[in-house]
Amino acid sequence: MVTEALDPADRLFAERACERLIVEFVHKLDLGDPGDVAELFTDTGFWEWAEGDRRIQGHDALRSYFAGRPADRLSRRICTNILVTVTSKTTATATTYFTTYRVDGHTGGFVPPRAPTQVGHYEDTFLKVEGRWLLSSRSLYLAFAGPTEQLEAAAED
Repeated sequence: MVTEALDPADRLFAERACERLIVEFVHKLDLGDPGDVAELFTDTGFWEWAEGDRRIQGHDALRSYFAGRPADRLSRRICTNILVTVTSKTTATATTYFTTYRVDGHTGGFVPPRAPTQVGHYEDTFLKVEGRWLLSSRSLYLAFAGPTEQLEAAAED
């Protein structure tokens, strides 16, 4: 991949801004208002499962999709190995490994430990728009996956 020559400080600021978007995304899903992740994308940005037909594009569609998750879902995503590559003054890419722990039917309190629901990686593209870095695409790739457990069923095990 050919990259533009950038001042080292500019490259560092761009990398950090993109890393922050990655962390903000999962923070909003797990601890905030999931529909708010739409604001982290460009107007035409999209989120997709790389294998399959699920592609959500544009602020309204992204907001509706992510806000539609079950209200009783408890989730925590752990992101690691974040590798941002700044390709120009206004573009970058990243690969991030993630692990998702998730149950539905949560009404409060802690949940006994269980295996993760998903393990995989995100491939992101970023665009700097009017001085702000945003996601222009996020593709999800799963290496390991299982169904989201219902808390009631899990408690019976």
